[in-house]
Amino acid sequence: MSKSTDFTLAELMIVAAAEAWRGDGELIASGLGVIPRLGASLAKLTHTPELLMTDSESLLVETPIPLGPRSEEPSYAGYLPFERMFECVAGGRRHAMIGPTQIDRFGQTNLSCIGDYSRPKVAMLGVRGLPGNSINHINSFFVPAHTRRVFVEGEVDMVSGAGYHPTRYAEGMRRDLLEIRHIVSDLCVLDFEGPDHAIRVRSLHPGVTFDEVQDNTGFPLEKVPNLGETPAPSAEQLALIERLDPHNLRAKALKGNPPGRRQTA
Repeated sequence: MSKSTDFTLAELMIVAAAEAWRGDGELIASGLGVIPRLGASLAKLTHTPELLMTDSESLLVETPIPLGPRSEEPSYAGYLPFERMFECVAGGRRHAMIGPTQIDRFGQTNLSCIGDYSRPKVAMLGVRGLPGNSINHINSFFVPAHTRRVFVEGEVDMVSGAGYHPTRYAEGMRRDLLEIRHIVSDLCVLDFEGPDHAIRVRSLHPGVTFDEVQDNTGFPLEKVPNLGETPAPSAEQLALIERLDPHNLRAKALKGNPPGRRQTA
């Protein structure tokens, strides 16, 4: 595939997000938000066609639905009401990419509140379905602004989603169902494949250094051997992204819609 020299950071992150679902097979791919959803759709159209996708209501679709107003009726493949979706979630047949407000070094996530739970500085969504989702099926994370406010020192203010913290598991509790795959941020791509599930930088976005990532993270990071650059989108991938996002909603997903390659001084 030919590489493009002109792409935005959002498009780079969409392609990086798609890699999180590579090889998953017949799982429900759920991307929450513009970039994760486009990433899941791109994964299905390229390297992992077995992925299952819904119309966000009650039906499975043959091909991913473009964002925004629809110009044609989707091709439906089956019925997946809320009750059956819960069965898929509980049975581990889903891989979701979510956007937590806080993440700690154990992969624990918070989307409930900032500050003490009894008197929070900021009250947010509550835990929603994250406790059950985080222990039953694969999850990945999307972070549009990689800072120490997100990647916090110590533990998250309120544990909404389970991570790999060993003392959080009572004797006899199963840990084998938990899997956190990738974190796609505006600086890099990370995973949990370091020693004892330590968070590890697996690629740096063009123009970003490891020191910059570490400075914006509240805990020490590992890095893969021969750490390299996040692959740029190919011309073919950009064409698919354009088809999936004909109204260019991706341009509003990141503040200022920055370019994919940072401008050097």
